Amino acid sequence: MARSLFLRALALVCLALANAAMAAGGAAGDMEQRVLPCTVCHGKQGRATPDGYFPRIAGKPAGYLYNQLRHFRDVERRYPPMAYLLSYLSDDYLAEIARHFSELQLPYGAPAPVTVSRAQLARGEQLVQSGDAARELPACRQCHGAQLTGVAPFVPGLLGLSQDYLSSQLGAWRTGQRHASEPDCMAQVARRMALEDVQAVAAWLAAQKVPAGGQAAAGFTHTLPLACGSLDVRWPPAGRAGGAQ
Repeated sequence: MARSLFLRALALVCLALANAAMAAGGAAGDMEQRVLPCTVCHGKQGRATPDGYFPRIAGKPAGYLYNQLRHFRDVERRYPPMAYLLSYLSDDYLAEIARHFSELQLPYGAPAPVTVSRAQLARGEQLVQSGDAARELPACRQCHGAQLTGVAPFVPGLLGLSQDYLSSQLGAWRTGQRHASEPDCMAQVARRMALEDVQAVAAWLAAQKVPAGGQAAAGFTHTLPLACGSLDVRWPPAGRAGGAQ
């Protein structure tokens, strides 16, 4: 009950800021003003909150951010404050928000310490770098880039995120609470992972430094191990690059 009330209060704050930002900036206003509601939760310029509960969105590939915004708006990815905030925004407006944050190339902080065993870290590194053929698990780097910084325009980087956030998102895919466009390749991968695998991967990724710049690769140079519906979305979206509906 307390968490539900907190989420509703947070949503109301975000909506109030959104209305104020639109009144001040108008449809052609400064994007920094128009995305203030985003930075209430995701930190200044989308750098993430100190505990990483709300993840970094600055520098993420534009197509990936666009997909997530659409999923929240259409309640395919469930988080009430985001759904309330995005309910009446058009695809074009969501694309503008996605482009804005994707272009913010900001430095990353040092990774937070993780408290897991060496065996867990070794297992996490194995899964990230090589996968596990016995469980039909591809390596994370096969889809998220050789440096794990993502692949433009749709695949996000896995570094610079907190252990709690990574484990919660993998867990959500594993239990069917998070979805992506079909075929949902991340759901397929997560469901093949044991709970210990989720914890090991999250810990190893969270412990890594982000390579200088942390920019996503320009594209794939190999065939992906799984079909992924998130890569088939039209980007940029059709229509004018305009404001909210």
